[in-house]
Amino acid sequence: MTHQDLADLLVIDTHVDIPWPEGPDFLSDGPRCVDLPKVRRGGVGAVCFAAYVPQGRRDAAGHGAAKGRALAMLDAIAAMGNAPGAVLATTADAIAAAHRDDCFAVVPVVENGAALGGDLATLDDFAARGVRYMTVTHNGHNDLADAAIPRAEFGDAAVLHGGLSELGRAAVARMNELGILVDVSHAAKSTMMQAARLSRTPVIATHSCARALCDHPRNLDDEQLDMLAATGGLIQITMVSAFLKRGAKPPEIGVEAIADHVDYVVRRIGVEHVGIGTDFDGGGGVAGYMNAAETPALTAELVRRGYDRAALEKIWGGNFLRLLRQAEQVRQQGAAGPVSVAGAAPAAAR
Repeated sequence: MTHQDLADLLVIDTHVDIPWPEGPDFLSDGPRCVDLPKVRRGGVGAVCFAAYVPQGRRDAAGHGAAKGRALAMLDAIAAMGNAPGAVLATTADAIAAAHRDDCFAVVPVVENGAALGGDLATLDDFAARGVRYMTVTHNGHNDLADAAIPRAEFGDAAVLHGGLSELGRAAVARMNELGILVDVSHAAKSTMMQAARLSRTPVIATHSCARALCDHPRNLDDEQLDMLAATGGLIQITMVSAFLKRGAKPPEIGVEAIADHVDYVVRRIGVEHVGIGTDFDGGGGVAGYMNAAETPALTAELVRRGYDRAALEKIWGGNFLRLLRQAEQVRQQGAAGPVSVAGAAPAAAR
């Protein structure tokens, strides 16, 4: 396959940060890893832009600040979707339609459940703004769940809730009802495993790697990968160098390291359960793939390793669209009653 053969491939990057509160313009070809000129050059059709809320203190002031920041960032992301040649796409069909129309799709998401400000009603605000997933935690435990990396400066012990809190369980249920995917990147293993069992929609790790290849607490181990396979979930390989190879700096590794993690997941649980979430503008980047314009470098490496057109369609967006459509279907079905954290996997996975 040549680059021309893949020119119409729908490429979706499931996790990119935005500069906040100020930064380079989205329309200009500037220092951002992901701006409109770069996605055009790199053939990227859609990006999930994150309203990222750093973990703060779990008190009234911290809650108010977190919620306010998230809503303001979602407004900024919506404005990006109004740029010439771009569109705010909040359904799987809208993303696919934007690609057919040669329009760049801006997909709003939230990173860190602390953004709820301790109030589940905030999820309805997020849904009204088209949010398609929420990362349950960032670094540091929050009111919803334990994180993979505790924050000593906030007094975090290794474990706070033992996984999901009662509020966290309620949040997962409400996210299912609203069609918001549950993102388990940054979450403790206990949180991830409980969320995968509880959620009526398969969970997604939007920017993580395989722990078998890089022993880092942010990565998913084999038991977690097997849980994704059993429940229909998805891991999106990220390109934070230290998650790809322990202690590595971006110039020290290239797209081969990313492809190694893709290969590992495909061998372990299948090509239906893997994709790409770069974490550009949030620390992601390796030699030869430091911004969206260089996306073809990774595609070329995957082609070199024998991935055909059908596999590339799944890795670069098809698997993510499948999960979005499942979330939309669960939302349409409405609430189906309470589900125990210890309950069975979704029927489709039994």
